[in-house]
Amino acid sequence: MEIIHQLGELFLEAVPTVVIVLLFYFFLRWAFFQPIQKTMAERAARIEGARTEAAAVEASAKQDLDSYNQALRKARAEIYTEQEASRQAALEERAKRLKATRARAQENVNAAKQRIAADLAAARTEVERQTPALAGDIARMILERPAPPSGGRA
Repeated sequence: MEIIHQLGELFLEAVPTVVIVLLFYFFLRWAFFQPIQKTMAERAARIEGARTEAAAVEASAKQDLDSYNQALRKARAEIYTEQEASRQAALEERAKRLKATRARAQENVNAAKQRIAADLAAARTEVERQTPALAGDIARMILERPAPPSGGRA
């Protein structure tokens, strides 16, 4: 029985320690663990809110980037269209100028041919007009030439 008695005394001596440990546990729970758990819960909520906000911002940024890229493609297409139209207009203007230049050159060639033909006709007329006089002069020179001396060269 002595063991029971010793256990009883041990239990009675341990009761204040158990009470102090329980009080310390409740105090720590009230003063330390609850604020930490509350802070951790707030932190988790803020983190989740930040993640949600970041996902929304990322989606918005992706949408803005897509609209920017689409606007950029549209602007490039418009620029290419304008460049092509300008190139076509320049080619058409060049073709018109080239055609006009060729027409002027052909007119100049035709005018030069007509001048040459007129000069040729005038020269021919002049030659035909002077031919009888020149023929008469040549015949007179041949006929009036003195006879070569005999015994010489013939």
